[in-house]
Amino acid sequence: MNSRKNFIALLLLMALLLGGAYLLYRQLTGIVDPQQLASEQEQQEQQAQSVPAPDFTVYSAGGEPVQLSDFEGKPVVLNFWASWCGPCQSEMPEFEEVYLQLGDQVQFLMINVTDGSRETQESAGGFIARQGYSFPVYYDTSLSAASAYGAYALPTTYFIDREGFAVAKATGAIDSDTLAAGIEMILPED
Repeated sequence: MNSRKNFIALLLLMALLLGGAYLLYRQLTGIVDPQQLASEQEQQEQQAQSVPAPDFTVYSAGGEPVQLSDFEGKPVVLNFWASWCGPCQSEMPEFEEVYLQLGDQVQFLMINVTDGSRETQESAGGFIARQGYSFPVYYDTSLSAASAYGAYALPTTYFIDREGFAVAKATGAIDSDTLAAGIEMILPED
């Protein structure tokens, strides 16, 4: 009988731990779920929950430092990726297509998570060159940008409005419809 009580107590303890972990996860990742990018009502709710986007420094292929704040006043699509990441590779053609269409209205920051071992600037740059992508690529060699945005799963994309607020976040590969919906949320209305 005593072992049965211990078993029940252990199950209750596990349920409490899992519930607490779930609540903590939701609180730390609760900017926007990818499915929330579409409707106008959800967009308005997300604007009420918008948080200032943390500034960071990354580097161009030539080693020049670039900060998010350099693009103040312009909507930003911030994408964290790696060349070895299959989902990252699958969404890049959509990013390239939209960049070619809207690159003058929206700043694209394709941030390579350059850890120096699995992902190097050479491997990432080689991948971009082989694919012929023209969107701007920057290298997060200290992983400070990925850390500031909690981009621990790749790809991760943030949509930042021209006032510098992170309006939406998508974790995992996004399709062209989701990319378009996110951009619509950050483009100023004319």
